[in-house]
Amino acid sequence: MSLHDGPMDAPDQIGPVQTPKRTIGEQIRRAVKTFTTKDGLIGNYNYAYLFKPNLPFMKKSAQNPPFFGLNDRLPIALALLLGLQHSLAMLAGIITPPIIIAGYANFDDGTTQYLVSAALIVSGFLSAIQITRFHIPKTPYYLGTGLISVVGTSFSTIPIATSALSQMYSNGVCPTADDGTQLPCPEGYGKIIGTAALCGLLEIGLSFLKPSLLQKLFPPIVTGPTVTLIGIALVQTGLEDWAGGAGSCLSRPSSGSYMFCPDNSAPHALTWGSAQFIGLGFVVFLTIVLCERFGSPIMKSTSVIMGLLIGSIVAAATGYFDRSSIDAAPVANFVWVQTFKLSVYGPLILPFLALYLVLIAESIGDVTATCDVSRLQVEGKNFDSRIQGGILADGLNGILACLCTITPMSTFAQNNGVIALTRCANRSAGYFACFFLVIMGIFSKFAAALVAIPSPVLGGLTTFLFSSVVVSGIRIISTVPFTRRTRFILTASMSVGIGAVLVPTWFSYVFTYEGDNRALLGFFDAIVIIMETGFAVTAFLSIVLNLIMPPEDVEEETESLAGDLAEEDENVTSQELTHIHDNVGQKDNLV
Repeated sequence: MSLHDGPMDAPDQIGPVQTPKRTIGEQIRRAVKTFTTKDGLIGNYNYAYLFKPNLPFMKKSAQNPPFFGLNDRLPIALALLLGLQHSLAMLAGIITPPIIIAGYANFDDGTTQYLVSAALIVSGFLSAIQITRFHIPKTPYYLGTGLISVVGTSFSTIPIATSALSQMYSNGVCPTADDGTQLPCPEGYGKIIGTAALCGLLEIGLSFLKPSLLQKLFPPIVTGPTVTLIGIALVQTGLEDWAGGAGSCLSRPSSGSYMFCPDNSAPHALTWGSAQFIGLGFVVFLTIVLCERFGSPIMKSTSVIMGLLIGSIVAAATGYFDRSSIDAAPVANFVWVQTFKLSVYGPLILPFLALYLVLIAESIGDVTATCDVSRLQVEGKNFDSRIQGGILADGLNGILACLCTITPMSTFAQNNGVIALTRCANRSAGYFACFFLVIMGIFSKFAAALVAIPSPVLGGLTTFLFSSVVVSGIRIISTVPFTRRTRFILTASMSVGIGAVLVPTWFSYVFTYEGDNRALLGFFDAIVIIMETGFAVTAFLSIVLNLIMPPEDVEEETESLAGDLAEEDENVTSQELTHIHDNVGQKDNLV
């Protein structure tokens, strides 16, 4: 039986379930057996496989451990271990957006710690929605995928939020001191999450369309360059942190409180770009590489966290850590301990609508990959049902996250690597991952320790993470046949997008209106945000061009923009070569 036959995809059926339901007594006996027997607690799994490093002189195991399917019985100890592994694989991706956005909003350490705690807690609860998969009564629709489809704070929000906060400080929505110092802007943050919650209704509405229609609207020629531009914009932020920080010290002022990074009062403060900062970030980067090369399966899937841990240890040993914020943090935290006044910021509506269109495309790709590594169907009614449920849960989770004071959350792809490495697609591991995330968030000392990590250490981590987003976009683009038409669409859409990333203020001075019409000002601000957000303008251009550019003839599909012919397979017959020569008339250019 092949991988795509979906041998373990039967339990989640579209029609009525035919298997008899277990009685309460049977469920109790099964639970007792699970917690009181060796098979139920630890089973016969080869735990050494997870911890055996990949060293040159060590012999590799001749036999892989068994594969645990979606609903297979999983020993409790293994479920706990793999759940912890999943949660650690998610950790860096969850905490990075709130830390970056809090920095642009100039929040104090207490507010940033709350946002990190809330992000972990909300991620745990919302991931459980995706994993559980609820059937909507009297309809063929579902909520959730029923897979280990975990969710976390979306990286795609960062470019929009940072651009919006910069605009709010310039137009007076966010406060500024008399000397020009930017003050904390909780009102601006409330506008961001309020607008995002409203726009999330778009993804919920589109989730009821057929997945095949959504894939036609958002093919790889659209999603590939969009995801690539998201990553490119984020890498800049990561590299700025790597060199010392993305705050006021970035410009290396010769006077004031930010002559050194992160500020003059910080322990071991240095000027931005100092060799010591670069070295700290390189420790993180090198650790990630070594874990991937020589690490055990559990180290490979948590290599980013291992890099963060080693970098933090080195930073603490060399005097870069300030533990005062950790000591001042409360013992426990939870959602809504701090709140923000929700409102709608007009200029953000169009960018967030574009964001949710991107999240739909990402969700389709992530759910497809999760089905594949989980050995489930990647076509048919069951698969379409999982796509529909995943997109619906993604939209609902985005709204719920905003109502829980966190920027929109979306499906994570990192955990597909954990499933492939550990050969476990069982939902029990996913539920334990949710449990560990909630526990990490409740104990706010843990969040305070994450917030206290020096910027160069965090920058070495985020540069790697954000680069993986770029690679994901390139991988999507690689599935597109490089014809004259697709090359033109990619060139036209990415030219403006990359330009907006490299020169972020290129559209700031186009509109010169200074009247009192706030609606018109808001409309102009929305256009500026879109044109200065690389992935948004790229997404818009690629969608429009893909719809209006006519399809090519079969004979012209391999012709590039320069008029050359793309490389043909070695088995092309002489008759086909003659046919191409007759149509193009350039025999010398044949490859």
